[in-house]
Amino acid sequence: MKINTVRGGQLLARSLKQKNIDHVFTLSGGFCNPALEGFMECQIPVINCPHEQVAGHLADGHTRITRKPTICLVGPEGFSNAIPAMMEAWGERSPVIFITGSSTLKRQGAGGFKEIDDVSIAAPLTKYSISVTDGSRIPEFVQRAWNMAIGGYPGPVHLSIPVDIMFSSFPENPTANERPFNHGPKEPPKAFPDPEQLDVICEKLKQARKPIFIGGHGVWWSKAETLLSKVASSLSVPIFNIPYHQKLLPETNACYMGLADFHQYSPSKYAIHNSDCIIMIGGRLDNQMNFGNPPFFPNHTDLICINGSHEELQFNMAADYALLSDPNAFFNALMKRSEDLVSSDKENWLIENKSNRVDWVNKHLKNLKTSTSEDKWPKNSIHPLQLSISVQEAMSDGDHLVFDGGNTHFWSEIAVNIVGVKNKLSLGSVMHPGSYSLLGVGVSFALSVKRLKPKDNVVLITGDGAFLSGGLSIETAFQENLPIVVIVDNNGGLDCISQQQERLFASRRHFATDFRDIPFHKLVEGLGGYGELVEKSSDISLAVKRAINSGKPSCINVKTKGVISPIVAATSDKRDKASIE
Repeated sequence: MKINTVRGGQLLARSLKQKNIDHVFTLSGGFCNPALEGFMECQIPVINCPHEQVAGHLADGHTRITRKPTICLVGPEGFSNAIPAMMEAWGERSPVIFITGSSTLKRQGAGGFKEIDDVSIAAPLTKYSISVTDGSRIPEFVQRAWNMAIGGYPGPVHLSIPVDIMFSSFPENPTANERPFNHGPKEPPKAFPDPEQLDVICEKLKQARKPIFIGGHGVWWSKAETLLSKVASSLSVPIFNIPYHQKLLPETNACYMGLADFHQYSPSKYAIHNSDCIIMIGGRLDNQMNFGNPPFFPNHTDLICINGSHEELQFNMAADYALLSDPNAFFNALMKRSEDLVSSDKENWLIENKSNRVDWVNKHLKNLKTSTSEDKWPKNSIHPLQLSISVQEAMSDGDHLVFDGGNTHFWSEIAVNIVGVKNKLSLGSVMHPGSYSLLGVGVSFALSVKRLKPKDNVVLITGDGAFLSGGLSIETAFQENLPIVVIVDNNGGLDCISQQQERLFASRRHFATDFRDIPFHKLVEGLGGYGELVEKSSDISLAVKRAINSGKPSCINVKTKGVISPIVAATSDKRDKASIE
């Protein structure tokens, strides 16, 4: 009996189709052609990008929004270009499946065409990195990669497929008689809380008069943010977000306060230092949380960590109490006991934190007005905080905002909290670089949002340095007809680094951080988009509205004055002849 065969690349595409993969991001290359033929056959959309790093960031952005794996497909030389995107996905635990064509398996180790040890290179930046050694096992390797990407503590994975396997022919259904017979996507197993350990934590929460919740990326990937809000509202517990990770709730949420960051949101210091019970869900006690130690977390506070995998819990050995539980399961357990956990003390504590937040907003707005009105402030110069506030004042509920850069990111985080309180702006989503602070992701992330939310407005606020790092990816906006609006915070250099140098160097000067006067708006105009130069703060909001109404990929080039952000000031001032971590 004749056995029907297909190329390895087609078998790969069919295996991914079984998982309901609906997008592939790539820079088309010869190594990948059999797979591209398979994607065409399976009618899986493929987005061709100008650079492999852009393909990786687009896949990462798509994954962060949909919360299901997406594919980044590149050739062997493209693999090296995709490494930064792999690292960025690793920092946010984004389950992107990176698939790379590689040199022939037959001559491995003999100096084959474009041969590199991609499996070893990717291993520290992924949960799973392996080379396919037998084309008939491609469905098995795809199954393993899928399970590893979404199971437990999610994260990116890497499959290397040698070119001879990609082009060779194999039975079209090689695993027909092997389990699992159903290759469709399945939800990963979830951990449920041990009843005795849950009792201990609930008793701590019951006794607490001033508890707080700190939510991390584990809440996002488990799709538990709605339950987090429901539990916090029921118990009157303030919610804080771990910095750099996916924003879990809109700033208008009744219990959401802002970042658990003493510099970008100083009332969080008061809340953490005066709390008697801190429950961190889906986060890690890493450098951002001072590894669980004082002075960030005081000695008198009970520190409790809830994580959905053993791997996560291993990062949280400093916790006083740890519980292995899927965040949804934990929140559901708390809801069942909510009547026993409420108290008037908790209600008063939430009111106090809300009041502190309003005071913080008013103080920032007053300081902004005072500093820009002083004689030493250059005429018509635009403060980066004012830039972000003005941009958001031109936006509407449900619009999406993306940040990219150093100080630009930090000032924009502050502005989002201010506008959420002052203007009651409820953004559809907020995206930004993850824990590695990788510059150049902004345009790709904005494109990811616009592709998934084509009827919504998507606005990116990016530093000039960040735009120079990844701005050419805007070509994809034209190719895919994705009219995003890019606001460039143009202060003429790597301002975040300049300010560190001015506090570190004996000369009190900065070095090798300046740019020439770059007409970013003209660049986008030249590609066929809308561009505008803004030099006065009063013109920002109207310029943003014109860009949105143009229906084109747009760039508003805003001339700003570099102003050190609170986080850079705090971290650089406390160091003597050392760089910022």
